[in-house]
Amino acid sequence: MLNNKIVAVIPFFNEEERIVEVVTKTAKYVDLIIAVDDGSMDKSSDMISQLNLPIIIIGNGINEGKGSALKKGFMKSIELNSFFTITLDADLQHPPELIPQFINESKNFDIVIGNRRKSKSDMPTHRRLSNQITSFLLSKKTDYKILDSQCGYRLYKTEILKNIMTSFNGFEAESEIIVNASYQKLKIGFLTIPTIYGTEKSKMRPFNAIIGFLKVLFFR
Repeated sequence: MLNNKIVAVIPFFNEEERIVEVVTKTAKYVDLIIAVDDGSMDKSSDMISQLNLPIIIIGNGINEGKGSALKKGFMKSIELNSFFTITLDADLQHPPELIPQFINESKNFDIVIGNRRKSKSDMPTHRRLSNQITSFLLSKKTDYKILDSQCGYRLYKTEILKNIMTSFNGFEAESEIIVNASYQKLKIGFLTIPTIYGTEKSKMRPFNAIIGFLKVLFFR
């Protein structure tokens, strides 16, 4: 039963302004979309549920965090026996039209992560600095050259997900996945992608993100 070879996992929280466009564009490049509603209080879920597209909507009920949403999406992708699991954000920062390039890069890697640092001019200064620091520290911890630790635009070979599943519920989950992958000696590659920032507000809470990252760094 492999009709869902390429599955996209899209976590979202209050993204009614952009979610329809993200899902519609993504559907052109994947077999199925798993949209994980992390406790939205707007019409995001209702809007995409009305689209005539191959999509499964999973609801968290409450806002548990991006890591929690990713875990639910990963488990569903594993259950569906997909081959690739692609994660991208719901705020249009990740161009879905790059999905074929991620798939092409997967010939040599188990995980392919978007790298925004070559187009860093559009990235806010505090985000650029944070990314440089966390990427440097994760490189030291894992002995991998991590070019962009914070990018959520990624491709995973689904078969590896059960061995690198995050235990965190927040944004630090994506850093932990990199650490877990290093323990499994998986091959991680990077694909240069554009940096796209609009007027959207980040869902990340800086203090919580820092504490979470330190837990990953020192206790994983």
